[in-house]
Amino acid sequence: MQAWQQSMRQAMVDPAELAERFGIDSAPLREVARRYPMRISPYYLNLIEEPGDPLWRQCVPDVRELSDPTPSPDPLDEARLSPTPAVVHRYPDRVLLLAGGDCATYCRFCTRKRKLGCSSMTVSETDLAAGIDYIASRSEVRDVLLSGGDPLLLEDDELEAILQRLVAIPHVEMVRIGSGLPVTLPERITDNLCKLLRRFSPLYLNTHFNHPRELTPQAAAACARLADAGIVLGNQTVLLRGVNDSADTLATLWRGLLQLRVRPYYLHHMDLVRGTGHFRTRIEAGLEILQTLRGSLSGMALPHYVIDAPGGRGKIPLLPEYLLELGDKARLRTADGEIIQFPNYEI
Repeated sequence: MQAWQQSMRQAMVDPAELAERFGIDSAPLREVARRYPMRISPYYLNLIEEPGDPLWRQCVPDVRELSDPTPSPDPLDEARLSPTPAVVHRYPDRVLLLAGGDCATYCRFCTRKRKLGCSSMTVSETDLAAGIDYIASRSEVRDVLLSGGDPLLLEDDELEAILQRLVAIPHVEMVRIGSGLPVTLPERITDNLCKLLRRFSPLYLNTHFNHPRELTPQAAAACARLADAGIVLGNQTVLLRGVNDSADTLATLWRGLLQLRVRPYYLHHMDLVRGTGHFRTRIEAGLEILQTLRGSLSGMALPHYVIDAPGGRGKIPLLPEYLLELGDKARLRTADGEIIQFPNYEI
């Protein structure tokens, strides 16, 4: 058994055990975890300094998850946009392939919070094969994003088989991987994994650093191994109230990422997912942060600030031509010219 597999077996999943470690009441944690399960990798758990710190907030159950009035558990309408269980086909030339159903650490703000840690998140071999067959049958699909769960939690041979099938499809020009493991389980980024990934170059990987304290020597080494293997690295940061909603915090994060050869790619406004409302900022908060940093921070370090529009309409960049009006209901223009209203509030 490899070190990363042992770490997965040792992940913290019992709220009572976590509460005992930090000397707090376990009852609220257990109540939330019955609805939204908890998992924290040993590595990430050891980065937490105290209850309520920025890393704690990202992975420890919070009673506010159960009282969130946000109406939808699936605001991006992924269920409707899934022609097969393992595929989300939102954009004409791109699909998301759910290659795995597991994560090393469950993020409390996850877009798929409704399924995380539940049987509905499981991706069977049959589902995966049907998903790849669907991609092969759609000649307009040029870009495939492996997501989940975390695709890099697959065994090397399982991941290799998926990549081999995808690159053999004539119309697939690009494969991307979304993985949080450089952040939460860097020991998974082994030399053997990187040798495997190198064979499928060009390959793009977006990871999910949200706070400067996640930029550890172990994370840096994982990113270096990937970059040295020719993997193009980007990062998607989620704007999280009480975690990273300040210019100083994000400037430190994004400068640090460039030193790791990871390009800040997106700053995501929080999705309207039930159980995550306590993380939400107003759109103005993100705009003000970027305005503060523009000019004082290299353009290489400034990501695109985007909203994933409800109903599966896709990402909207928060630029003047797309952001028409602010207020409690912001007016936004989608890429195809549709005007929509986006609830703009904090809880």
